Amino acid sequence: MRDIRATDYHTAGEPFRIVTEGVPEIPGTTVLERREHAQRDEQVDAVRRLLVNEPRGHADMYGCFVVPPDNEGAHFGVLFWHKDGYSTACGHGTIALGAWAVRTGLVNAAPDGETDVVIDVPSGRVTATVSCAAGEVREVSFRNVPAYVLGQGITVNTSRGPVHADISYGGAIYASVDASALGLSVSPEHYGDLLALGREIKWKLNETEWARHPSESRLDGIYGTILFEDLGRRSGGPHQRNITVFADGEVDRSPCGSGTSARIALLASSGQLAPDQVLTHDSVVGTRFLGRVVQDLQAEGRPAYVSEVRGMAYRTGEHHFVLEANDPVGLGFTLR
Repeated sequence: MRDIRATDYHTAGEPFRIVTEGVPEIPGTTVLERREHAQRDEQVDAVRRLLVNEPRGHADMYGCFVVPPDNEGAHFGVLFWHKDGYSTACGHGTIALGAWAVRTGLVNAAPDGETDVVIDVPSGRVTATVSCAAGEVREVSFRNVPAYVLGQGITVNTSRGPVHADISYGGAIYASVDASALGLSVSPEHYGDLLALGREIKWKLNETEWARHPSESRLDGIYGTILFEDLGRRSGGPHQRNITVFADGEVDRSPCGSGTSARIALLASSGQLAPDQVLTHDSVVGTRFLGRVVQDLQAEGRPAYVSEVRGMAYRTGEHHFVLEANDPVGLGFTLR
């Protein structure tokens, strides 16, 4: 009988399950190495499958294993996972981890003011800044690894005709497509079509040159498709809504944290997001992140942007999961 404990959060509506006990040791000297080990270790991956599959999870479940950091410069490391495996970055998860680390006392925080929570993830080192007032977490922002553009105006032939995709990296590689080019708006009533087309675009691009990371093959692959809708401009900057379809047909209920970083790279590089402006980024369910550029630099031989994405995470439950030896569904199943 497995004995696994986890704390669940949601960030802007997207679930995030933080596993605190019951995971076998995951060897490696870096978080990226630990991700490689987890991908091929049946005992470790059995825990992921148990928690992401029904009846304990669902097709759009998301979570993480907390692991040691790469070195003493970070508070802890994290392996992000979903129903199809292990991702390289997760912005909504980073926001949830910042709130969790402060609320549990893993990181000591000032009752009034800001506290940095430094986290090693497979794509690098990120920082969640947790804002507290009267001892309560009020807001969390995170500074991501440098984001940059990989390609623009890439033609993709879809079941609704050809569209143009822009490819950018924000800890993972994303393809951005204007939903109006597909005859759709980013709204719940178009959910099924958005999911199917997002999945279609991802797999059309995944084996192309545009899906290759410039220097680290372990970060290759189109992680998700961002179908966005331009809502005009607010006084402080652009306003957009998106739905991000990642992995093999999983849909982000939040505006997608690492995807927001990838969008910021595209908007900043094209002059649509000035250094003093903020991207108001809404999700398909009406929740919101705010994003801005905090540093311009060079990364991988090209212009890049360190972004800050702001949001909030809320605890939804504490869980003690078990798997009885005679359970006929074992590690579970996934239905969509």
